[in-house]
Amino acid sequence: SRPELIRYARHLVLPEVGPAGQARLKDARVLLVGAGGLGSPAALYLAAAGVGTLGIVDHDVVDATNLQRQVLHGTSDVGRSKLDSAAETLAEVNPHVRVERHEARLTSENALALLGDYEVVVDGTDNFPTRYLVNDACVLTGRPNVYGSVLRWEGQASVFAAPGGPCYRCLFREPPPPGLVPNCAEGGVLGVLPGIIGSLQALETIKLLLGVGEPLVGRLLIFDALALDWREVRLRRNPECPVCGDEPTQRGLIDYEDFCGLRGGTDAAASAAAPAEGSAGEGAPRDGAGRGSVEEIDPSEAYRLLTSDDPPLLLDVREPHEWGICNLERYGARLVPLTALADQVDTLPDERPVLVYCRSGGRSLKAARLLAAERGGPVLNLRGGILAWAETVDPSLPRY
Repeated sequence: SRPELIRYARHLVLPEVGPAGQARLKDARVLLVGAGGLGSPAALYLAAAGVGTLGIVDHDVVDATNLQRQVLHGTSDVGRSKLDSAAETLAEVNPHVRVERHEARLTSENALALLGDYEVVVDGTDNFPTRYLVNDACVLTGRPNVYGSVLRWEGQASVFAAPGGPCYRCLFREPPPPGLVPNCAEGGVLGVLPGIIGSLQALETIKLLLGVGEPLVGRLLIFDALALDWREVRLRRNPECPVCGDEPTQRGLIDYEDFCGLRGGTDAAASAAAPAEGSAGEGAPRDGAGRGSVEEIDPSEAYRLLTSDDPPLLLDVREPHEWGICNLERYGARLVPLTALADQVDTLPDERPVLVYCRSGGRSLKAARLLAAERGGPVLNLRGGILAWAETVDPSLPRY
């Protein structure tokens, strides 16, 4: 249409785009997994570029802590569905773009059907189970996976599962032990960093759709924002990869929570989260220390214990700035950050059982394993952390 010719005038004069390329973008279908830090800039630039259909998978609502980096959403959107907020913003950016909303958690049951309806998938996830799920589903459906990740001051980008190229499993065949790698809520992230990496994801998506340039297939781009340094690591497809190899051993989607060690026995998960036997790293048990048991309990059971006549010692292993946002001090919580716990084990009373919590349960699981190894006896871990407590016990607590 004439309004579109005016809108895309700067594209139309590019030899690599032109009218034919712009028409190709208009016909394209791209799926964004997540409308958060990475999905926000990717969606904004893909919409502005004229990608005709943008599907977005997200089941979350806008939180005040999102606004520092998730530029699809504004202050008035707090509490709203991210999909509703995103669709409204993108319609303002470009009314010629159709936004398809998928208000659901991406799972092994729905991933193949969802991804198979689009040409390119943009991975804006922030957790390992969904990241591996997206990768495997892209391989199985033959869809390129435009990958991005951010943490603190560092970002990464690549294109996985393209024809002849490696997949995410070729680079990281197995996930890290639970709790080893912090998420953005635990480790922090500079707000502008997802804007940089998400914009790169939009760029790579457009190149794939147009069939121009050299996409990041077989290359992992690593960005250090503090040093303003870009590094590139060359990647090759692993012929023995269980998903995309010459003779794949996994031909369907699996339970990714279990695959990442987040389901099943707590002792096993805690053991996996701890340093290897003989490691001198943080949390390694001292010589002669016995081993106790670790048990996960839900918030309602934790509340019952904490309000009983003989409550357990309650340890908060988060950082001081997190304690300042919300805490369980009214139940006698004591702040001992995980980074300092090994040096303070001897200061804890031996006669009381211990209940440990953090933001969402990962760091406290490491702490519980350490305490069980050092002190012996049962150690309790609050499943889901203070976020789960706020959801089921005390909704007045702020979430972050």
